[in-house]
Amino acid sequence: MGQPLAKTNMNERIVVGVDIGTTKVCAVVAAVDRLGCINILGVGVAGSEGLNRGVVVNIDKTVAAVRQALDEASRTAGVEIRSVIVGIAGDHVQSFRMSGVITISPRDREIVADDVQRLIKDTTHVAMPADREILHVIPQEFVVDGQDGVADPVGMSGVRLEGTVHIITGLVSAAKNLYRCIEKAGYQVEDIVLEPLASSCSVLHRDEKEVGVALIDIGGGTTDIAVFEDSTIRHTAVVGIAGNSVTDDIRRGLGVMRDQAEQLKCRFGVALIDMASEDEEITIPGLGGRPDKSIGRSPLAQIIQPRMEEILEIAAIEIKRSGYASSLAAGVVLTGGGSLIPGVDALAADVLGVEARVGLPTGLAGGMVQEVSDPKYSTAVGLVFYGLQSASDDGTMFSGGMARHGGDRARRDSLVNRIAARMKSWFDEL
Repeated sequence: MGQPLAKTNMNERIVVGVDIGTTKVCAVVAAVDRLGCINILGVGVAGSEGLNRGVVVNIDKTVAAVRQALDEASRTAGVEIRSVIVGIAGDHVQSFRMSGVITISPRDREIVADDVQRLIKDTTHVAMPADREILHVIPQEFVVDGQDGVADPVGMSGVRLEGTVHIITGLVSAAKNLYRCIEKAGYQVEDIVLEPLASSCSVLHRDEKEVGVALIDIGGGTTDIAVFEDSTIRHTAVVGIAGNSVTDDIRRGLGVMRDQAEQLKCRFGVALIDMASEDEEITIPGLGGRPDKSIGRSPLAQIIQPRMEEILEIAAIEIKRSGYASSLAAGVVLTGGGSLIPGVDALAADVLGVEARVGLPTGLAGGMVQEVSDPKYSTAVGLVFYGLQSASDDGTMFSGGMARHGGDRARRDSLVNRIAARMKSWFDEL
């Protein structure tokens, strides 16, 4: 994973992230040089009509959108794209915690990387329905001979090694359909990554993850939630209510077309009724040759606020389910297209009772940085971060902070690579 897709010079590696969303497909091409600086080379966006709540429901429409976005990204970047890292979401995604225990070889009682992999494999021996498969296995913490709080047990001496992992599962059919769309568009799938994990790479600061933070990514069809503490992800969830629900409410409440409702939301919508002037009027074209229609900005806000409150309340329920609601010292970070509605951060702070901010992609050195400095690009940029960081020899993303250690390359392959290899084996059946 993370091998060069193209090269602009001998010192750069190219990675492409594709966010296939309910309302749009975003493709981002990035390069990292030998100094570790990440530059955005190209961006492509296309309208998406082939998904419903994050799941592919029309292959042909999705393929067309993917091809259009990647063609645009390839053209602006000036590189040939061969393979991509794609995000997966949808309310079919589920997560749970599992624990395992193994004994250490009596030869020297030193824990090696193979012992950790053996433990993680033990935690994945769980009965799974035939239509579901593991997407990610993320170590939470280890216990060596009763000593808890161990982040990396490799090199320690011990007899008994215990561990807790966060397992994320999804429908096999949903992953296969994403794979088919990318393949039919003429590209290869390098990896499939849960979207809230990807978004967290681009918008959350390291210190926020350490002290406790919740990420709420409000997209078009789904709202993705990820909870972090002690620099480790503790809970993930995807719910099927998001920005499209707000648009539908406006369409029904004001009696306008869907395109008009989307424009009203994006151009004039606010998340708090108090932010809208009662006297301000918005004029829109009438339907079927009828006269132009005037709509008050305050009635528009009265439609938007209740639905946004509902989305945030559902997110609050998921955060409470995680058991870390009282540990969010850094509050919540909102991202995705839904976070662009003015006042959503203040509404989130009121609903969740913690500090809230809107998160933009950060950590980029140059190139088309300004173009992707927008919450709607958080997942696509995060997929690029995921691909670049998980391919580095310094460590792996989502592996509990465990660094790679000496020995044969096969011995130190990351858990993420193993999961990716297993996922690719599913697709051999296609």
